[in-house]
Amino acid sequence: MSSPDPQVRAARNPSSPPSSPSPATRGPVVAVTGAATGIGALLTERLAASEEIRQVVAIDERRGECAEARWHILDVRDPAIAEKLRGADVVVHLALDLDLGSDAAARTAYNVRGTQTVLTAAAAAGVHRVVLCTSAMVYGALPDNELPLSEDAELRATADATGVADLLEIERLARRAPRAHPGLNVTVVRPALLVGGTDTALTRYFESPRLLVVADSRPAWQFCHVDDLCAALEYAVLEKVDGELAVGCDGWLEQEEVEELSGIRPMELPSAVALGAAARLHRIGLTPSPAGDLAYTMYPWVVSGSRLHSAGWRPRWTNEEVLAELLAEVSGRHTVAGRRLGRKDATAAGAAGATVALLGAAAVVRRARKARRRI
Repeated sequence: MSSPDPQVRAARNPSSPPSSPSPATRGPVVAVTGAATGIGALLTERLAASEEIRQVVAIDERRGECAEARWHILDVRDPAIAEKLRGADVVVHLALDLDLGSDAAARTAYNVRGTQTVLTAAAAAGVHRVVLCTSAMVYGALPDNELPLSEDAELRATADATGVADLLEIERLARRAPRAHPGLNVTVVRPALLVGGTDTALTRYFESPRLLVVADSRPAWQFCHVDDLCAALEYAVLEKVDGELAVGCDGWLEQEEVEELSGIRPMELPSAVALGAAARLHRIGLTPSPAGDLAYTMYPWVVSGSRLHSAGWRPRWTNEEVLAELLAEVSGRHTVAGRRLGRKDATAAGAAGATVALLGAAAVVRRARKARRRI
């Protein structure tokens, strides 16, 4: 009987070539920030299960559930992170705060400072590749956008939408990093409208009793499931593709298709009314979403994902399937103009009534302010 030990077999038969090491033995050590929750937790589990990854180093402010990862508990803005990254080949930075309820100034301080620290620490630790994740929102939602946009398209977004100013600054840091730190490769992944346990102004759009349609707009809906994003991030980690990468489902859905698939009736408003109301409601604190978020429901920002496709990556989800999952996730939630209503509020107000009530509240506040100024 032959021995199961390859070293024993090699000693008995010197002419036999030594067995090659397993892929994990020669694969990269990957550090993931923001590893305890959300996309970071999903990617950490995926990489830890991969035979192509030698080890996963998980970094967050609390310990997550992946037992196979080596955990370090700290804030990504702490310069001590450089020591924790020593020995890593690749860093995937996913510790971002894009919560609608976060204070804008605190959110920017965390996102920008955290990215700066991670890039500097990675270079100091000898890491050769950093993978950042922003959003296809950085291309901007504009009426003259091509369908679809290539990865090399100009980033024309403004800072008016939730978190987009932070993402644009992260993009700027990504472009500067290889010049500031020679030898450091930076890959940026830009997902389309992300779905799968996410809560954004755009996912809340589908929690509304009616789909707000701005007159004369030209929306085009493209989604990205978090599973497909994690698969794209893994491609970047394994250096199967680099540069700026856009990721999403193939193609897009027209507004009429979204309405038919969702079964949610539209409510059309003139542009001036919709944008003006959104701006006023946000300014007086009734809604978390600034008027800039509305542009992403008005005009296309569909991406081609050609670089990932050329490398062999394909999305497992279609736009129709992701929309169905999103609708299942938000079932039972009630949102008007980006503001979540309690079940009692939604039941009492009804679909159109909730909108009227919210707009009416804004009008009351404006009248009260004018009255105070006249006193």
